[in-house]
Amino acid sequence: MDPAVLVTGASSGIGAATAELLSARGFRVYGTSRHAEGRSKPVGVRWLAMDVRDEASVRAAVARVLAEAGRLAGAVCNAGNGIFGSVEEVSLELAHEQFETNFFGTLRTLRAVLPAMRESRSGRIVVVGSLAGRAPIPFQAHYSASKAALDALVLALRNELHGTGVAVSLVEPGDVATPFNDAMAWGDPGTSAYGERARRVERVVREALPRAPGPEVVARQIHRALTARRPRVRYTAGADAWLVPLGRRLLPDRLCLRLIRSHFGL
Repeated sequence: MDPAVLVTGASSGIGAATAELLSARGFRVYGTSRHAEGRSKPVGVRWLAMDVRDEASVRAAVARVLAEAGRLAGAVCNAGNGIFGSVEEVSLELAHEQFETNFFGTLRTLRAVLPAMRESRSGRIVVVGSLAGRAPIPFQAHYSASKAALDALVLALRNELHGTGVAVSLVEPGDVATPFNDAMAWGDPGTSAYGERARRVERVVREALPRAPGPEVVARQIHRALTARRPRVRYTAGADAWLVPLGRRLLPDRLCLRLIRSHFGL
């Protein structure tokens, strides 16, 4: 039987590209979305309704996969979204919602899939983070912080899983052309106390994604992490994605922040 892999947030963008690629490469793919009904399904992908914000929903979906497939060879924690606005002005409610999906949604999925993987002493987990976790984006501090939290989670979990036969990797996309901006909670930068500064960053963010490579570049890195004999801790993906890790390693924080300001016209 083909190895089974669970892909969260598989209805569009990186998740859909990953589900299609893994299916084409011989995996038995279970794709999830909050609203599975009416979605166009990637070829060869079994569809599950699953809301990563709801514990019961996650556990029910994982139980269904295990009942049908017997075991999970891999899990790709990809579901996520973004919000735009200043640290000062974004409501605490929206900030909580950001972490509820991006961080706690990943955590719920991990907690659901890990017991069976540990018991079988095998399995690969890939968490989709972002280079924004290492080079935070102005006026997207909450999104960047949620991805930085995933970075720490993966590193700690990798040590906890050492010797168990289960491996976890972090895939960090840079700019990738997906419908991500369409789902962004933009708010109204026109009413922000930060005025033109916020609007300037919004323009850069909105204009960058259409020029970026497609989600297939991320899907290929996810496939590498799932199939490598010795999976790496991190995989970057996207145009010039290698520059961020290099800069963070070699340059002082003050200079890195200056480069980020320059990129966004601040």
